[in-house]
Amino acid sequence: MNRRFLFVLGSARPDGNTELLARRAAEQLPPDVEQQWIDLTAHPLPDFEDLRHDSDHVRPAGGSAGLLLDATLAATDLVIASPLYWYSVSAHTKRYLDHWSGWLRTPGLDFKATMAGRTLWGVTALAHEEAEVADPLAGTLNNSAAYMGMRFGGVLLGNGSRPGDVLKDTEALARAKTFFAGEAPLARFPYESD
Repeated sequence: MNRRFLFVLGSARPDGNTELLARRAAEQLPPDVEQQWIDLTAHPLPDFEDLRHDSDHVRPAGGSAGLLLDATLAATDLVIASPLYWYSVSAHTKRYLDHWSGWLRTPGLDFKATMAGRTLWGVTALAHEEAEVADPLAGTLNNSAAYMGMRFGGVLLGNGSRPGDVLKDTEALARAKTFFAGEAPLARFPYESD
């Protein structure tokens, strides 16, 4: 399967620091790697309804949910580009991940088996000097990847609050040049040994 990157943009601000950093990293991908970019504000998802004990979920046929499901299933590499909001992913991003729960329980979809072995990456901008404050965001993505049997490429962190600030973060821009270059390890929960 040729590599196909899906960039899921979870910012409430268009062309924000997180998206700018993700685009800098994406510029380094080889030209034959397909890229799809989906902005969750332009393709909003409804609130997730947990039907797990009531009935089966139905595969979304269209709209934002159908678009995101099809794009997610088609991706070999999934990049969650969410700014750090209250020390975790944005509400748009969290709603997208919540929909994974429904896709796991959609008959005939086999979502978990399909996603196993694929790679999840994260990109975030934060308005804080200490990168450790982004640990909850990284933990959310790592643990989601571990549950799904996916690889986890880590989180590309950049610093910025005002629009365009991340372009002044020379260390983040340098990391962006090689962020997608390596082979990502299989994700593990923190309690699992190496």
